[in-house]
Amino acid sequence: MTDTAAESAPRGAVFTRRRRWVMGTAAAAALLTAAGVLAAGAIRSPAQAVADAAPPPASLLTAPVEYRVLKDSVILRGTVTAEQSVEVSAEGGPEGTAVVTRLPVKAGGPVKAGQVLLEVSGRPVVALEGPLPMYRDLKPGGRGDDVAQLQSALASLGHSTAGDESGYFGRRTKAAVSALYESVGHTPLEARPDGGLTLEQAGDEVTAARRALEDLPDTAPSVRRTRATEDLAKAQERRDGIETTSGPMVPASELVFLKSFPGRVAGVNTRVGAKASGAAMVLSAGRLVVDGMLQPHQKGLVQPEQPVEILSESTGATASGTVTSVADVMETESTGPPGDGAADAATGDRGYPVVVKPAKALRSDFAGQDVRLTIEAASTGSRTLVVPVSAVSAGADGKTTVTVVTPGDGQRRVPVTTGTSGDGYVEVRPAPGQPLAEGARVVVGVRGAAGPGTRER
Repeated sequence: MTDTAAESAPRGAVFTRRRRWVMGTAAAAALLTAAGVLAAGAIRSPAQAVADAAPPPASLLTAPVEYRVLKDSVILRGTVTAEQSVEVSAEGGPEGTAVVTRLPVKAGGPVKAGQVLLEVSGRPVVALEGPLPMYRDLKPGGRGDDVAQLQSALASLGHSTAGDESGYFGRRTKAAVSALYESVGHTPLEARPDGGLTLEQAGDEVTAARRALEDLPDTAPSVRRTRATEDLAKAQERRDGIETTSGPMVPASELVFLKSFPGRVAGVNTRVGAKASGAAMVLSAGRLVVDGMLQPHQKGLVQPEQPVEILSESTGATASGTVTSVADVMETESTGPPGDGAADAATGDRGYPVVVKPAKALRSDFAGQDVRLTIEAASTGSRTLVVPVSAVSAGADGKTTVTVVTPGDGQRRVPVTTGTSGDGYVEVRPAPGQPLAEGARVVVGVRGAAGPGTRER
């Protein structure tokens, strides 16, 4: 190796070491630079921290002005029941213990006029049509509206009472009563006239008085003949009176009147062989209606004749109706088993009973259902301008306005008069010369920082 080669070798090694040192220094500088950038991003000044914590600029919440019919509704629960509910009492005759001996109907079953509902100690209880309840025994010779009702019910079943005065239990009515009992396989009870004499005994008295008059000799004094004639007349009068009040009668326990048919057996509380006492069954009749209970805050919103939507939540079926009555006295709605008044008062909801009559007869499957009632408490009647309730504000002068957003993020206050409200909206009528149209955007609140004079709604 020459001297020149020997000298050049150490110089190349030195150059290589220097280049490596420069590259390492550059890499370290790059790493320090990156670390500085990251540190700068993580470290904020106090002023920057306050600025970053500030809320975003406030923004307006708006809603469109709409043009539609506005309705205010009251929603409550209701129960579908019949217009009339009648308890059928099981009462026995004057002899022995009253026992239910026949029960031909079942709960939920239909009831028709002239049908036997049950038998108590062998005596029938028959359903007839009429609005008056059976409150007394109906006997021959009796008069009254209840007798007229009996005559009408008998005639509707084909047992005419023509020939008797309306409301008078006469000879033709007795015959019709006998025909009714015969049609259901029974014999009517006989009335027991007052005075203790039977019709047969009264007839015997007439016969004896007539014979006494006929047996008087021609030479008998006129006084004796006059007295005998008077005795015969009295005996005939007594017999005629007894005949008028004798014959088939209808005990109060053997008839049940319903306003209309067909009826329905709402419940049966007895069985064959059971002692007859209290209400043996409950009948319902007439059109189905809906009974509801208004809470005190709803009472002033509901009036008779207001339209109602009836919804069966179990079947989805709907029907329309109207409010027929709203009670003025608060009552307690029972939520427990009937019969315990103290428990009912303690557990029931207090409110004002309301009755809803369907526009058309409800289907029979509605009977007994719990339904939802939506009562239209108020309506604009026709389409009108409406805005959300939160869009209306009142000034110190008592005037109400809405704030309309104009192009370019401007705002314009429009004086309005409010009307019907419901479902979160209110009817508005702009002041004369103040334009307010469907589709315009009105301010309903402010979202963002709450500074002086601003608030989030």
